[in-house]
Amino acid sequence: MAEPFLIGEAMTGGYGAVDILHACTIAVEPGEIAVIVGPNGAGKSTAMKAVFGMLTLRGGHVRLDGEDITALSPQARVAKGMAFVPQTQNIFTSMTVEENLEMGAFLRRDDIKTTLDQVYHLFPILKTKRRQAAGELSGGQRQQVAVGRALMTQPKVLMLDEPTAGVSPIVMDELFDRIIEVARTGISILMVEQNARQAL
Repeated sequence: MAEPFLIGEAMTGGYGAVDILHACTIAVEPGEIAVIVGPNGAGKSTAMKAVFGMLTLRGGHVRLDGEDITALSPQARVAKGMAFVPQTQNIFTSMTVEENLEMGAFLRRDDIKTTLDQVYHLFPILKTKRRQAAGELSGGQRQQVAVGRALMTQPKVLMLDEPTAGVSPIVMDELFDRIIEVARTGISILMVEQNARQAL
C-alpha cells in the first residue's frame, strides 16, 4: 500500500520537558479533508504544529510526498508546499485585504495574478473589500483572508487550526463549503475543528 501524501508518524513531543503527543500519527491524501477532533486540551493544535514544524519532535517523523521533512523549519515546509492558518492572529490587520493576500505569495517569483483571481473567485467578498483594511472585516471575512493568503502560496497541503472558531453558523457553513471546493482541486486539507458534527 502506498504511503499517504502527508504523514506525521508516531510523533512524540510537546513544550519544554512535557510531552503532549505520545506516538501520535496523522495522515492525509491528496484532495482529502482530514479532521482532528477532540475536547479542549487534547493536543489537537499541538499535533498540527508538530506536523508543520513549529515544535521539536522527540520521536517520530513527518514525510511529505515520500520525503522526510522532520528536520525542516516551517519556512522550508512552506517552500515544499505546506500552508498553515493558525486559529488566531492570522492576518495583518493594518494592511488591506489585497496586501494580506500578496503577503502569502512572498516566496513566489512568478506572476501571482492568476492565483489572486482564483482566491477572489473562491471568496468574492474579498474582491469587493480588497482595498479595505483587513482589521475592519467581520470574523468570517478575516478567516477568508487568512485562508486566501495561505492559498496564495499554491500549497499542496492546507492546514487549518479551527477555521470556524468564533463565527456564526451561517458563516461556518459557507467556510466549510469553500474548504470542500479547495479540496476538490486536489489540495490535501488537514484541519483541527471543535464542531465535529459540522466538520464530518
